[in-house]
Amino acid sequence: MDTQRLILLLVFSMSLVFLWDAWQRQHAPAPTQANATQPGSGSAQVPTPSTPAATTGAAARTPGADSVPGAATPSALRETVKVTTDLVKAEIDPLGGNLVRLELVNAKDPVDPNKNLVLFSPDHRYAAQSGFIGAGLPNHRTPYTVETTSHTLKDGEDKVVVRLQAKTPEGLTATKTYTFHRGNYVVDVGQELANPGAEPIATHAYYQLVRDGKAPPGDHYMVPTYTGGAVYTDASKYQKVAFSDIDKGKVSYPKTADDGWIGLVQHYFVSAWLPKDKEPREYYTRKLDGDVYSLGVIKPVQVAPGSTAAVTVPLYAGPQEQEKLAELAPGLNLVVDYGWLTIIAAPLFWVLKLLHSWLGNWGLAIIGLTVLIKAAFYPLSAASYKSMAKMKQVTPRLMKIREQYADDRAKMNQAMMELYKTEKINPLGGCLPILVQIPVFIALYWVLLGSVELRQAPFYGWIKDLSAPDPLYVLPALMMLSMIVQTKLNPTPPDPVQAKVMMIMPFAFGVMFFFFPAGLVLYWLVNNILSIAQQWQITRMIEGPKPATAKQ
Repeated sequence: MDTQRLILLLVFSMSLVFLWDAWQRQHAPAPTQANATQPGSGSAQVPTPSTPAATTGAAARTPGADSVPGAATPSALRETVKVTTDLVKAEIDPLGGNLVRLELVNAKDPVDPNKNLVLFSPDHRYAAQSGFIGAGLPNHRTPYTVETTSHTLKDGEDKVVVRLQAKTPEGLTATKTYTFHRGNYVVDVGQELANPGAEPIATHAYYQLVRDGKAPPGDHYMVPTYTGGAVYTDASKYQKVAFSDIDKGKVSYPKTADDGWIGLVQHYFVSAWLPKDKEPREYYTRKLDGDVYSLGVIKPVQVAPGSTAAVTVPLYAGPQEQEKLAELAPGLNLVVDYGWLTIIAAPLFWVLKLLHSWLGNWGLAIIGLTVLIKAAFYPLSAASYKSMAKMKQVTPRLMKIREQYADDRAKMNQAMMELYKTEKINPLGGCLPILVQIPVFIALYWVLLGSVELRQAPFYGWIKDLSAPDPLYVLPALMMLSMIVQTKLNPTPPDPVQAKVMMIMPFAFGVMFFFFPAGLVLYWLVNNILSIAQQWQITRMIEGPKPATAKQ
């Protein structure tokens, strides 16, 4: 029994350490952010390729220098190009032709559910930028002109195209196009460069994402979620590129490749440049002024005299829907991070999604998953509950042994072990159901934490979001009550200290569940109810029917 107490205290202590560490990281002060301009108006320097192009007709440029002269209109006075589709509301800044605002109409803001979520925004200085590298070539700071400042995807149309154009003093013409598709979060970003001269131009086109280092608002989880960069190539697979590593210059992703993608990841959402495979490219990450970072891809471009060269790189900016991401690019679905228990979490999500397709409600799917897990662990649970029922029967004899050998602990432990052996009781049997379920519990937590499909998914009544804590704390209270009932069904430990610990455990764990997602509490509550029914039935079978009271 001392070993059982040790295991329970170890589980409880580890849980407290885990939650304290998560709380510390969650409430750590945010880094000080310096003032800077908006992404669309020159907040990032033009990248420099590791191998400069052998440019003819355009000299090598100084990184960060303005490539095309011209007075820029202040951002507050410029009229952005507005695009509306069935999935997004976008804004493109004519200065640089950058995508500076992207509103997802099917996702609600975590702070204000009456508003749509805005992924790209000046608030986070989050934008998609593109341009050419070279003196006199248009970049993300160059003023572009546009004929129409409002575009709407009409009924019967599959796409809407926005065209912006810029001319250089040397007579070069650059055209930037954004193609938005119906029912798709992929935006094809194309750049064309027309060379009317007699000399060829060897340059590079770049596509970059710019964002500050702050986590998105409304993250109510105890464990902070990842906000940072990610790179994937076939050779090195999926790699996170944390902002802190960029600060320190400690990044180890492949700089050159002919496949893969680069992007920015935040809770539930991702933006990524997806160049076509078998095309050479160079990936880069940089720390800019203030708390701002850029991640992007550079592609070589050759423009023959009197001709036009074009390069297009798709941009995905939307929710982390695993099946759709896997179809877009190899490894893109890996941005859904289930932590070190992915081997358990991934199958759990697959079963959850299958149950949801049948039941139509994620809460009911969680209940169905709980029943399936309970059925899978039934033999182990039954054996444990039988051991606990036998333990309850011999508790009076254990109390007598403790009284008999109160002054000799060695003989007391020896007598207890002999009693366990005689009655064929495993003193650790009651701990097995708890220990076995801990990995499943943690894996399900990560499923609720990382799966956008469960984001703001309602159950019934007052529970509007299974990924958020119960606003009325009804489920945690019921869960605590179920743990108390379970404690009453268990045998009373002969050690008074251990008995007090077992009585405190339901309240200690219950308080932690007040801060867990409602879906996770629902899982544990249903599991407890099933465990109580199973334990009561097994105990009743072992103890047998109670003798009838003699009539007077």
